[in-house]
Amino acid sequence: MKAVIPVAGIGTRLRPHTHTQPKSLIPVAGKPILAHIIDQLIDGGVDDFVFIIGYLGDKVQDYISKNYPNIHTSYVMQTTGRGTGHAIWLAKEAIGDAPILIVFGDTICEVDWKEIINSDRSLLGVKKVDDPRQFGVAETDKEGKIIRLIEKPAIPKSNLALVGIYKIVETSELMSCLTSIIENNIKSQNEFHLTDAMMCMVNNGVELFTYNVNSWFDCGKKEILLQTNQLLLKRGGFDKINPELATNSIIIPPVFIDKGCKISNSIIGPNVSIGENAVIESSIIKESIIGPFAELNHAVLSNSLIGNDASLHGTVHSLNLGDSAEINFS
Repeated sequence: MKAVIPVAGIGTRLRPHTHTQPKSLIPVAGKPILAHIIDQLIDGGVDDFVFIIGYLGDKVQDYISKNYPNIHTSYVMQTTGRGTGHAIWLAKEAIGDAPILIVFGDTICEVDWKEIINSDRSLLGVKKVDDPRQFGVAETDKEGKIIRLIEKPAIPKSNLALVGIYKIVETSELMSCLTSIIENNIKSQNEFHLTDAMMCMVNNGVELFTYNVNSWFDCGKKEILLQTNQLLLKRGGFDKINPELATNSIIIPPVFIDKGCKISNSIIGPNVSIGENAVIESSIIKESIIGPFAELNHAVLSNSLIGNDASLHGTVHSLNLGDSAEINFS
């Protein structure tokens, strides 16, 4: 099975962090969002990947080549933000006609990947949400067969949000519909959406079915990112810390502390992820993500996202501090 992962978005909702690194490489519970996705798919039996890259795509490519040297990879460049449908259409030659699995690169889901991959049906991952107006929405019959798909409806007739997982058996029909909407300039919210192409498939008689997702983490906002970090830490067994990483400090699990960190005279946790070679002194940190090589001194942080190489001296309670920034409150 070939997995197609679009990671070309510029991540405007996570600025300033996405000025210097792709959204898919922002760490959550000890590793980048993209690594959580790739690891799940490899465990499900996928070893052939197509990545659709764009802004800062060289960093995505470098990360994958360094950390996943044994998987087969292809890269397709999307230079303009024209939507997910356009991204998949650009990759048509790398994709081919065989069944594919499309997984958005900023979404972490808990599903039975083997069940999805081995299904002989085309499946679209869905989850019930309180307000579906910000998502693609599926309307179904009693058997779960999709009768209508619409992107960000003003008046939703269903609360089944599309979560960014698509197992497509009829790949050639998908590509034909993508070609049709692009050639005829059929857009929603000024973009070519995958949702519209799949509605075209339904209109052409292709049967698409829903697949209910248990947990869905859309990591596009700081608040959701921190919630995802908290939930994954609690589920991942991050309750034991190498005592050599922290001196004269209190660690309240769950906490992830990467290699090379130096922590002293501090209280860390709960629900904190700290990237490699970070230095933390005389600080109190909870419910936060600290990027690699960050330096914190006399900081009091809660619900904060601190970027790579950032430096903070002083006291503050909630920050969204980007890569290479420096703040001194002393």
